[in-house]
Amino acid sequence: MAVARFGTGSSSMVAARLQALLAWASSSHAAAAGLLVVACLLAFLPGFFTLPPIDRDEARFAQATKQMLESGDYIDIRFQDESRYKKPVGIYWLQAAVVRTAEAAGMPEARTRIWLYRIPSLIGAIGGVLLTYWTALAFVSRRAAVLAGLMMASSILLGVEARLAKTDAMLLATVIAAMGAMGRAYLTERGVREAVEHPWTQPAIFWTAMAAGFLIKGPLIMMVVGLTIVALAVVDRSARFVLRLKPLAGLAWMLLLVLPWFVAIVVRSGDSFFIESVGRDLLSKVGSGQEAHFGPPGLYLLLFWGTFFPAAMLAPMAAQAVWRTRREPGTAYLLAWLVPTWVVFEAAMTKLPHYVLPVYPAIAILIALAIDRKALSANIWLRRAPMWWFFLVTAVTVGLIVVNIMIGQRLGLLTWGFCAAAMITALFAWWLFEADGVEVSFLRAAFAAMLLSTSAFGATFATIGNLFPSRQLAQFVDYGGCERPAVATAGFHEPSLVFLVGTQVQHVGGAGAADYLGVGGPCRYAFIDSRQERSFVQRADAIGLRYMVGPRVDGVNISSGRAVSILTFIGGAP
Repeated sequence: MAVARFGTGSSSMVAARLQALLAWASSSHAAAAGLLVVACLLAFLPGFFTLPPIDRDEARFAQATKQMLESGDYIDIRFQDESRYKKPVGIYWLQAAVVRTAEAAGMPEARTRIWLYRIPSLIGAIGGVLLTYWTALAFVSRRAAVLAGLMMASSILLGVEARLAKTDAMLLATVIAAMGAMGRAYLTERGVREAVEHPWTQPAIFWTAMAAGFLIKGPLIMMVVGLTIVALAVVDRSARFVLRLKPLAGLAWMLLLVLPWFVAIVVRSGDSFFIESVGRDLLSKVGSGQEAHFGPPGLYLLLFWGTFFPAAMLAPMAAQAVWRTRREPGTAYLLAWLVPTWVVFEAAMTKLPHYVLPVYPAIAILIALAIDRKALSANIWLRRAPMWWFFLVTAVTVGLIVVNIMIGQRLGLLTWGFCAAAMITALFAWWLFEADGVEVSFLRAAFAAMLLSTSAFGATFATIGNLFPSRQLAQFVDYGGCERPAVATAGFHEPSLVFLVGTQVQHVGGAGAADYLGVGGPCRYAFIDSRQERSFVQRADAIGLRYMVGPRVDGVNISSGRAVSILTFIGGAP
């Protein structure tokens, strides 16, 4: 009762304003879109422009795009001298278009500005949130659809992907578009929704999204859609709803969009693309823990509570309502979207947190459906789940403070400020959950998540130089004032260094670095990991190499978590 009195007293004004905000956002599609876009910008922009390239996937994607721009070859995909055929060309084209536009606008050094390569991911993430809202409108009221969009906008996982120049945020947008169109076709076929659109509208959206998703990340979108269709066909003993998507004409349209590049890459590389993308990348992820990313079944369920924070805390309260309505067409469709794909990813040997991102919109809409019907569980233990809003924010706060002190060698007062605001907001979201209701409490929790993202990405990671040795090495080269520096690296072979310093970076051993400097010529640099220092010195002495010693760069390899100490050398000492 004390909580209820506090809620109706001190927080009543804030709660009323949050309710009014939600009511305004629910008044029109334009208002809903406006609120969701603002929420996305608050959640995704901190650190977006200031974080250096992140090893290893982001830097590899960006470097491959940079090489397309350098070579003018927009068919082949390469990282330095090696082919990079793990994914199709879609994301590289999008990144290249953004950088080309920036160059045409006169932006200096556009090709090494990593945030330009992230813009397609930002667009994909915002598009995914708006498309979640659009998809949810077929299942819930506009007010609940806004909540579903906010659940995606505030989720930690989507916030991470929005800041990385790779495929997953844009893939998410294509999957939601396809699943939203197919969901409308399914509900219309089941007689619970009137077909108000032109009969070709949903097929056009569906097959265009399928083509875009296939060009972004290959057959993964087909797996999500295909498993949903199979699940619904088994449950309903019919898949007639697929006919509403005009499969013959739609498949022809999809092939028209995707085949030209696939034909071109086959002409260029033979069967190498399919061997690497399907054989070495896709199938190896299913059968083995690729690149040491092994995980047991159940790992995604464990990660869910952090990656879909803060909306994940509402899932236990919605579970009972979802189970009771599992045979209703809307719930059945969302479960068919969620369950089979989740099971496949749990069974696969390779596990990375972002793999299950394409099913998170289904979870968001299922939670919104339970909220819409005021059917959240009244179980006292389940309704204590919001306490984790405060406890998880507190745990992350402690982690960020440790990073500031141990790695950044500083107190990090800005981090403390944002974290304190996040903790207070999360505490009120939990404390006043029963008094203010689920909608207001979730809005508070979503804002707490945004404050936490600002603290992590904007005030902490982006400002600690030791987390990004490649940036420090690139700055050292820039200080030399060379127009075309020649660089060799021994023991530190991260893609971010190639992106920042140049495609010409040579990867050698310690002795090879000495030989590289021994060639002579101006502006030759060697970066030597401390583990390679002895072999470098021995070889340098043997060949009588004259060199200058630059600054030592100490830091952490963010992709491996290993501390690194890199010595810098310049050839041609007097």
